[in-house]
Amino acid sequence: MTKLIAVLTAPDAALHDPTLHQRLAAAGATALQVNLDDDAVAPAMRFGPGAPITGFVTAWTDDPEATLAALTGIAEGTHVYRVTEHRPVEPPPVPYGERADALANVAVLRRPDGMSQEEYLEIWLGSHTAIASETQHTFGYVQNVVEEALTPGAPVISAIVEELFDMGGMTDPHVFYGSGGDDAELNRRITRLMTSVARFGADQGLDLVPTSRYLYDV
Repeated sequence: MTKLIAVLTAPDAALHDPTLHQRLAAAGATALQVNLDDDAVAPAMRFGPGAPITGFVTAWTDDPEATLAALTGIAEGTHVYRVTEHRPVEPPPVPYGERADALANVAVLRRPDGMSQEEYLEIWLGSHTAIASETQHTFGYVQNVVEEALTPGAPVISAIVEELFDMGGMTDPHVFYGSGGDDAELNRRITRLMTSVARFGADQGLDLVPTSRYLYDV
């Protein structure tokens, strides 16, 4: 099974459209995930170095070539990546088609110039994974290593990370970091996290996209 992630910058892409899901199913997709920057996450922080990312479509497929063609047809400017996933914290199950009760932050990461892929993955998938879980109040954590870009002109990226937080974390850092209202503990957690992400360049040049998360069985 191959996992493909489409990164979208089109604000009007109809990602919940059943006809889109049927088209992807006909192209070999066996399961779909939609992450959309929508009104439910409007208060959350978002930033990035390029065109604002509006959503992601993830497809697990038995026919990567056909599914790629279907994904690139979603909207102009869609770029698709083949990834290998790691799931250190399995997101809780949600009925198909229903919005997960979560702020699903998706970060698009870029490996720093001069750092080897081996060192990058050793830090990120190694020691940083535990630190991220210990310093933030996440109840879902999916790491996607980008193996290759499948669309011409796709921006060079190294990873796509999804972390699930309580909805209150959009506006309350104590909820986001799980610091229980203790300002000293909040600062300790932020400092520890930012020190860790700086080791592999995730403190700069990344896109952070708050999203609503949906799963579809096709």
